[in-house]
Amino acid sequence: MALTMFIPIFISLFFAKRERGCRTFKRPGVDAFLEHMSKLYEVVVYSDQPPMYVEPVFERLNSRGTISHRLSRPATKYVDGKHYRDLSKLNRNPAQVIYLSAHALESCLQHENCVEIKPFKLEDKNDTQLLDLIPFLEYVAMARPSDIRTVLASYQGHDVAAKFIERSKEHQ
Repeated sequence: MALTMFIPIFISLFFAKRERGCRTFKRPGVDAFLEHMSKLYEVVVYSDQPPMYVEPVFERLNSRGTISHRLSRPATKYVDGKHYRDLSKLNRNPAQVIYLSAHALESCLQHENCVEIKPFKLEDKNDTQLLDLIPFLEYVAMARPSDIRTVLASYQGHDVAAKFIERSKEHQ
């Protein structure tokens, strides 16, 4: 059974700048990251924006065919004026889903599936956040844990990429 990686587009993979319309900028390394992850995971991207707004961004992001599915606002759960990511709507075993996001804990209903990453800021030209996570995500995909949430719980409150490297060095 393949693991599923669920990633919101904006702030995690893209930055949107609203000046005379809306321009979007890809996070450094996003194409290489998605290409590599698509070999290990079922990659699902998401936005809480209406489909007509995000469709062009989805197309640009998936120019290499690395994304399995894309979801938009209808796939959220609306509570108290906010759209939440509800992983139960993915129709996937929650024990096999990773939610990778810059706002994971505040935007997802299933915190135990979350890997918090740093938000993408346009001015940070040296951003390597996605590429830094590859060793950890490769390890998880190869280990195929019966419940990924157990693995993620051991990294809670830590920079996952840095903690994984630290643990790897301890076991050498």
